[in-house]
Formats: sequence, structure tokens, C-alpha cells
Amino acid sequence: MATPDNHPELFPLSVTPPGSTFINGRCQLQTFCGSRVVSVSGIILAQYAASDLMSEAYAMVSLVQQGHAEQNEVARAFDCSTRTVRRYQERFVAGGLPALARTNGYPKGRPRLPQSRAQTVTRLKAAGHSNCDIARRFGVTEKAIRKQLKRLGWREQGHIQPLLALTGGSDPNMSASQDAPLCAPITPARQASDPNLSAFIERPSCDHDPADRSIDRFLVRSGLLRDAAPVFSGGAAVPRAGVLLAIPALLKTGVFDCARAVYGDIGPAFYGLRTTVLTMLLMALLRIKRPEALKEHSPAQLGRLLGLDRAPEVKTLRRKLTVLAAFNRAVAFGLELARRRVQTHGGAMGFLYLDGHVRVYHGKHQIPKAHVTRMRISMPATSDYWVNDQGGEPLFVVTAEANAGLAHMLPPLLAELRGLVGERRVTVVFDRGGWSPKLFMAVIAQGFDILTYRKGRFRRIPPGQFSGCAAVIDKREVAYNLADRGVWLLGGRLRLRQVTRLSDDGHQTHIITSRRDLPAIEVAYRMFERWRQENFFKYLREEYALDALADHQLDPADPERTVPNPTRKAMDHKLRQAKLDLQELASKYGLDAFASVEARRRTMRGFKIAASGTGRAIEAAQSRVARLERRRARVPQRVPVAQVVDGQVVRLSTERKHLTNCLKMVAYQAESELAGLIAAHYHRAGDEGRTLIHAALASAADLLVTVFPGSKLRLRYRVAAAI
Repeated sequence: MATPDNHPELFPLSVTPPGSTFINGRCQLQTFCGSRVVSVSGIILAQYAASDLMSEAYAMVSLVQQGHAEQNEVARAFDCSTRTVRRYQERFVAGGLPALARTNGYPKGRPRLPQSRAQTVTRLKAAGHSNCDIARRFGVTEKAIRKQLKRLGWREQGHIQPLLALTGGSDPNMSASQDAPLCAPITPARQASDPNLSAFIERPSCDHDPADRSIDRFLVRSGLLRDAAPVFSGGAAVPRAGVLLAIPALLKTGVFDCARAVYGDIGPAFYGLRTTVLTMLLMALLRIKRPEALKEHSPAQLGRLLGLDRAPEVKTLRRKLTVLAAFNRAVAFGLELARRRVQTHGGAMGFLYLDGHVRVYHGKHQIPKAHVTRMRISMPATSDYWVNDQGGEPLFVVTAEANAGLAHMLPPLLAELRGLVGERRVTVVFDRGGWSPKLFMAVIAQGFDILTYRKGRFRRIPPGQFSGCAAVIDKREVAYNLADRGVWLLGGRLRLRQVTRLSDDGHQTHIITSRRDLPAIEVAYRMFERWRQENFFKYLREEYALDALADHQLDPADPERTVPNPTRKAMDHKLRQAKLDLQELASKYGLDAFASVEARRRTMRGFKIAASGTGRAIEAAQSRVARLERRRARVPQRVPVAQVVDGQVVRLSTERKHLTNCLKMVAYQAESELAGLIAAHYHRAGDEGRTLIHAALASAADLLVTVFPGSKLRLRYRVAAAI
């Protein structure tokens, strides 16, 4: 019999190998011969030298991100803090594997820099240099300079700047000598030859460092600066810097000059009028569709695109838009932009397209309803009427009062157009919503030509009167089967030209125009080009959030505006139901008379006696119909809206929305200019041009601030007649 003394145990207890650490029940860390091995369920996850800190950090990140261990378990096994593990994860997500190569703190064994560096840092700081400027001199990060200043016990000195001119408003309690300026006017730190000097603004920045605008912010607090001048710094692969390609196109629209002429300025501010307008334009081009979306973007990165240390954030931009809306000048701003557009693109104003766009409202307030064509339903909404040129580019927009129809909005739209184009005779193109022969007479008398679809029922044109037409218009080949004839409207008082297109399926599309000088094929082409405006609405709705609310403010509406009487509408429903009941009884009475057997009821009197119940029901139904008609006649068809709506009569605020619409319109025009530049070099520019431009604007780019070779003169670019 075997004894324990001469035979080993069949199942000995497992002994942990030396240098092993269990991270948890699945993961283990082993250290031997200067190497480390991390295994999961017996499978090696990582193997590296014990001195390789980057590989160790990557192993820690892999354990956590792949779900093998928790942060606390990894930190305990690798003898570090949980914060260190979390920091490794953040570095890996931000910069990948190379970001883990950074060491923690100052390398051990490396000699410290001499004390002269600390003295130099202190001297530069006392001279007014920023932390970023000092860091660039020594080739280190700004954080290193900040930590060294903290170790040295440095504190900012609140000395008075000798060159600052505090020329604020005079105080009536101060004497004449006290009211004088405290010092001489400030001398800018940059001269006109400085390559950072921006052409957007006349006064240069007083800051040396583009990332530190403390002096400009101090001037704003003192009331001495209306808008911070952009100062750019060079950089490689700056995110979204491609949007700066649109700056010449934006300048060509004159949006900054128009904003300055209409609004002036918005008071002492670091983010002044120019910065606010430019921010909204670049946001539109970058598809940052509303101010709330700025939360998803870095203010510092967007600030580099504006030439500032930080871009305005959500609350700031909302406040600036509110300030601009308080001027109530959005309509004047839009008309000034349109006037500038007519001056620079007068050749595209021969045909102007007018159409309405319905913005659906899903809020809780009661506002007028409108028919939404794309949804085929009537919903609370606001109607905007846009005017586009013959290339499909927007000219200006007008918000309709209480969703008025196109026929009602044509006179004010044409009045604005007359002020823009002068005495020039232009052709206005619109759809059947503006059909009104009486209105056509007035429009033609005002010096406009019309082009629209014919509305109503009329005789079809025989197929034999159509002939094939083909031509090249606007570099496009078109071909239609057309019939051209004259028509009389208003009982012979108005004679117009009718061009009818015959489709392949036999459908006839009738076009009415007052232009008799154009070929029939061009009349049809210009009418069918109205779909450019529909595509424009769709593009702005999807890419620029055209239907989004700019704010949640309300404006009081006209309480005396008349609307259909809901009481009469209810009575109309009852009257229709009563007439249906009468019709059913009459049908039943007629069927009974038809089915009556003459052998049983030889006379009509006998039938009436037999069907006396149905007869009495018919008499009662007739009396009810007559009674309802008398009651309805006493009810007015329309009543003031104040009698229908509970509470105050309101409408959605239009000022801020109109302003943002104008800025989105300018961004669209700039995008069109860039798309036109590549049209001659890109075969599919018509289909993919805007997609390519958007990709270019959203791409990263290198920023290089340069001067003319061999001089200190900054390269300046000026927009000529065409970009």
C-alpha cells in the first residue's frame, strides 16, 4: 500500500508562478526576464519589454476597450491610478497609438535646464509676452510654461498700460480736467506690413499671439473695440480650413458691406457684426445647420477659421442674433443684398421665377394653416415667397401675411422688383397659383411680361397641329412637340399667346405668355425651368435646414383679419347631411313607386296612402333643409380671427428667421460661384459639382501666412469683375 511519504499527490494545489499578477478571473499579467506578457483565458494578448511604456499603455487600453477588465482592475494590476488608465484611453482615442508614446512628467535621470531659463521666462512674462509666445521661443508647450510660472509663484501684475486711451462717455459728476483722456491713443502692436493683418477690417489687432487675444478682450470691456480683427497663424492640416476657399465668393456678394450699411455695428464686442455674419456664413457652408449644433464642434478649431482664438459658442451666437433682430432691419438687409446682386449679375435678370415655400410648424401655438403640396395635407405653417433669377439663384424672399396665396402676393413682389431692376422690362415666371387674368392685365400694364401655366378646362388641340422643335438653349439640347396659337381671355379684353406641349403619353401642357418675340421652344424651356426653383427649395431644406425655426418668439398678428366662420362651416356640414337624407328618402319613394303593382294600387292616391309614412318623412326632411338654409343665411361667411382663436392672436416671429434666410441665401450663392469655377474642368459638374465643392470646403488644409517674396508686403487679393 502506497503511503504519502513515498508518492506525490495526484492533484496538487496550483501555485502562482513568481512574477504573476491576476488582473481578474480571466486576465493575468506575468513578468519574467525583463519582459511582460498579458494573457486572457490563456491566450496571449500582448507581450513587450518591461521598459516599453507605450506598449504597456496600449495593453492597458486594450484590456479596457475590449471588455476584458475594468479600469479599477487594470490600474490595480499595473500599479497605477485609475485616472492614468482613463488618460491613456483618451490619448488613444484622440491620436491613436503614437499618442501613447508621451511620457508622464520629466524623464528621470535627465539633467534639469539651468536656472537661466526660469529667469528668462520671468523676464519675458514681465515684458508682456503671452505664455504661447514664450513657449514658441523655447520650443515647448504652453502648458509647460504655465506650470513653470506656477512653480515660480508668478502673479499677473495689474499695472496701468501707459498707451491706453480710455475715451468713454463723459461723467457729469467729473470736472472738465477729469473728463479729458487719461492718456494718448493706443498704438497698435502691428503695422500695416504685418502678414497677419486682415483685409476684413481697417484697425489691426493689438495682440501679438493669435491664440491669446487678451488685449482685444480688454479693449472690448473698456468700450474701445467694436469688432476683433482676424489674426491668422500658420498650421498644417487645420480641420475644415477648406471653407476659406469661399471667402472671395462671399466678398463678391457684398454681404459685409451690406451688413455694415444696414446695421452699422452692434456695439463694443469681441464678436462684432462682421464676425457674427462671417460665423453664420461659414456655419452654413460647413453644414452646421443651427447654432445649437456648435456644441458638437471645438470653439478653438472653428476660431482658427475666423482668425480668432475661439469661435462664438451657442449662447453667444444666439445673443448676437437677438441683438440684430432688435434692429428690425432684416427686410432692408435682404433688399440691399438683392440690389447688389442685380448690379453684379444683371444679365441673369431677364427671367425671374416666383414661387412660395411652405414651412410646416409643429409647435403648440395656433397659427394659420396652409396646404403643404409635398405632403398633400393642410397644416399650421408659414409661407415664404422667393424670387430666383433665370439661373436658379435666389434674389430675395418675402414672408406672406397669414399664408396669402401667390395671386395675392404678386403685386407686392412686383413692386419690390420694380425698385430693384428699375425701368427694365423683365419676364416673371410662376405656376398656376398666380392665375388671374385680371391680375395679368395689371402686371402687363406695369411693364412686366408674364409666363405661366394655363388653368381651367378648355378644348384639346388636335394632334395634327403640333410640330417638332429642337434647339440649344443655355448650352443644353432641348426638343419638344409644340403648338403655338393666340387666345383671348376676359371676354376678348386680353389677348395672350398660348404654347402647348404634347407629351409622349398624349398629355397637353398649356403655357400662357405675353412674350411674342420669343421662339415657341424657348417659351416652353423657360417655363419648364421653373423646376429649378423647386430643386432649390429641396436643396436648402435638406442641406441648409431652411424649415428650421430660428427662434421661438411670437409676434402679435392682426386680430381684425377675417377667416372662414367655423359656425357656418358646421352648419354647411349639417345642411349637406340633411340633403343627403332627403335624397335617400326620395330615392326610396321613387323605387317604391316603380315597384308598385297596378293590380293592387290602380291610382296614385292609393299609392300615396300606402306609402304615407315615407311621404311624411320626405316632408319633414324638406322642412329641415329649408330651416337650415334660412339659419345659414343669417350666419356671416367670414369673421375676425379674434372671435375664433382663444387668447391672443399671434404669428411666428419673422425678423430673425428672415435674417438667417438671407445669410443662407448668400452662402448658397457663394457655393454656386465655386461650382461654376469647376464646371469647365469637371465633366459631371452639373450632377456632382456641389457635392465636390462641399467636400472641398469641409476638408482639412494647411494655413500659410505669407508675404511677397523679397519684401515685407502682405499678399492681398481683390475680387475683380468675376471670380
